[in-house]
Amino acid sequence: MSYDNVVAAIIKKDNLYFIAQRNRNKHLGLKWEFPGGKVHANETFKEALIREIKEELNIEVDLHSKLTEEKYRDNEINIILHYYICSIKSGIIKLNEHENFAWVESKDFNKYEFAEGDGDILSLLN
Repeated sequence: MSYDNVVAAIIKKDNLYFIAQRNRNKHLGLKWEFPGGKVHANETFKEALIREIKEELNIEVDLHSKLTEEKYRDNEINIILHYYICSIKSGIIKLNEHENFAWVESKDFNKYEFAEGDGDILSLLN
């Protein structure tokens, strides 16, 4: 079985992390996540992440480093999530797909119900 590659931006500002609440009509609706999306066939991971964040949040990000990757599968998806530490380069956040967003300290992650794949990497952030 093949996996789809998905990229996710861990956008950090000072000691706060950007999280977004998934669209209520999508798979894992209303759970919190690090934003991103599927990598297209002709894209690098970096290109995909920059495109997805522009589409979803209306901002440009700088990618700093890859944090980790995590395989996740359930009855609907089979993916490898590639997480990148990012910062905002330009623009003002405008939610085009998500229900809500928050800037949170890592100690407060437990107050949010994360999508399963993203929940697995929270311990790597401090």
